[in-house]
This record gives sequence, C-alpha cells and structure tokens, in this order.
Amino acid sequence: MTELFPAILDAPAWNSQTDEVLRCQAVIQETHDVKTFVFTAPEPRRFLFRPGQFMTLVLPVGGEEVNRCYTVSSSPSRPYALSITVKRVPGGLVSNWLHDTLRENMDVRVLGPMGDFACDRSEARRFLFLSAGSGITPMMSMSRYLLDTQSGADIAFVHSARSPADLIFRRELEAMELAHARFRTGFICEGDAPFEKWHGYRGRLGAEILAQITPDFLEREVYVCGPAPYMAAARSLLERSGFNMKQYHEESFDFGTLVEDEPEIVETTQALADTAYTISFTKSRREIACSSGTPVLSAARAAGMRLPASCAKGMCGTCKCKLVSGEVDMEHQGGIRQREIDQGMILLCCAKPKTDLVVER
Repeated sequence: MTELFPAILDAPAWNSQTDEVLRCQAVIQETHDVKTFVFTAPEPRRFLFRPGQFMTLVLPVGGEEVNRCYTVSSSPSRPYALSITVKRVPGGLVSNWLHDTLRENMDVRVLGPMGDFACDRSEARRFLFLSAGSGITPMMSMSRYLLDTQSGADIAFVHSARSPADLIFRRELEAMELAHARFRTGFICEGDAPFEKWHGYRGRLGAEILAQITPDFLEREVYVCGPAPYMAAARSLLERSGFNMKQYHEESFDFGTLVEDEPEIVETTQALADTAYTISFTKSRREIACSSGTPVLSAARAAGMRLPASCAKGMCGTCKCKLVSGEVDMEHQGGIRQREIDQGMILLCCAKPKTDLVVER
C-alpha cells in the first residue's frame, strides 16, 4: 500500500498569510461560456476557508501581473482541491485569458481566502439563496457545505439566467434536490435556448415568482449575489415585501470586473479645491491631483482614468501597484501582505497621499 492517502490526510493547512502556487488539475466546461478550474497544491494542502469567500489570482496577462478576484465555488468540506467558476466576459482581459490559456498542469499564484460573505456562522436554519449569472458561485459553495456537513438546514436556491443554456451547475443542483429532501431549486429564465424551449419560470425575479417557489421567503435568511442591477432589484423586492433586512446579506462587489463608479468620486472632485498633492503615473504618463483625505483610486477615477480594481475596500489586491516615491496613509482589509508593503507596494483604493507620489501604473 502506498503512502499517498496518509500524506493527503496529514497535509498542512493552507496558509492564507502567504502566496500559494496552485496547479490546475482540471478544466470543466459548465456552459457554452462558463468553465470551472480545479486546483490543488503541488504538495498536499488542506484548503481552509469559509463557504462564500473569494481568492485573488495573480496572472501573467499581456506581459504584466494582473490581479483578479474570484469566489471559490467548491466547499471547505472537500478541502483537498479548490475550484473557481468563471464566465467569459466579452472583451474581458482576465476571463478570456483563463478560458483561452489556462490548462491542466499549469501553475497559478493565488492569495486568499478573503471576504465576509459566508453562511457558516449563521444561526439560521432556513436559507434562501438568490443568484443570477456567475453570482451562483458563492451559493454553490454554501450549498455544498451545508449539505456535506449534514447541517439539517432547509435551503431554497433560486437562480436566474438568460436561457436554459446559461444555467450553471444545472445538473448538479437537480441531483442535489433529488438527494436531499430539505433542498429545493427554482430556475428562472428570460427566454428559450436555441435548442431547448424553456417550460419553467419565465422572466425575471419578482415577488409573484418568488412566492410561488418559496412561499415562506419572508422567514428565511437571505443571501444574494449577481450583477449589481440584479442585487438592487432583489433588495428592493424584499424591502417592498416587508422582509426583515437584518436577515439580508449580499456580496459587495462583482468579482473579476472593473469598478466603474465609486461614491467618493463626487466628493473627490469637490475636495480638489483643498490642499492637493500631485500623483504621477509612470506607465500611463498621466498626472492628477489628489487631496490628502482622498484615496488615489478615487482621484484617478474622477480624472477619467480607468485603473483595474474590484472591491475598492482594500480586500482583494486588484489595484496593487508599486509606489516609486512618496508617502501614503493606507488602511487595508487584507488585500496586501506586510512583506509587499515593505517592498513598496500599495493599494490605490485605500492609499491616501501624504506627499506628492510617483506610482508605477
């Protein structure tokens, strides 16, 4: 008998305070434009994370290192592999690289896990998961976890998609429903697929459809993830229905996308009349003004610059870059390691200038 199984069972835990190099073990085609990438560590690891958390991938795209955040779609109850599920976005820099380039046996550097969107510490016994598009990924991690751990939770899983061809994890969800009496699904499609007419719930999420699928939705703990308009519509629906919003949780940003607008932009524009510092960007050859109390990213957005960012909260590391000169105040939430700070790296979303800055971006 080999020592393979003891080696795996005794594997050390994933150290979230250091970068890990993971190896892609499988690429699974979920739908026509969605793939799941399964990773393991070169040496056995137990991946410890909370269901619903995300990790940051550091990828060599276009000759540069690019950071992007993706929710872990696998469950911590299956700790020896880690999966992300990625939808190809037309024109998307990283999603297209992953779909076109990442293959089995390729290595990827990752940071994580991070995030507070998770269900494992909830005292609720009845859950309602609402998702649309690739927002299904944290809900799958949560559902797999709650079922694997025999939690006894009652789960209603309602997912919206354009057509039946866009229903991610459809077969697995249907199998989970057949195997577990306290797990039920409801799919909502806007229309038919080219080769499949849709006979289920049609249109978009609304109070009438939700009440048909989950009559007791007002009594459940609700988790929502999807495109920003979907989450806004779900939140409004629940508020109008008299739902107790203390039982409401939503993911705070879309993984793998660029932040287009930020609340600070208007304030930033007004603040530039106060004491401002000059921020010089070496690669884009741009120079902007930024007040001492304003994050550099917000000032750059206000000046019309498009810089990569995801969470805008210092969590994900997407906006990480080199500070060539100058000083900043920076209060982050785990998106940058101390050794990176010691090497002169900053997060633009939470770095506020104390002097003029030169930034490698």
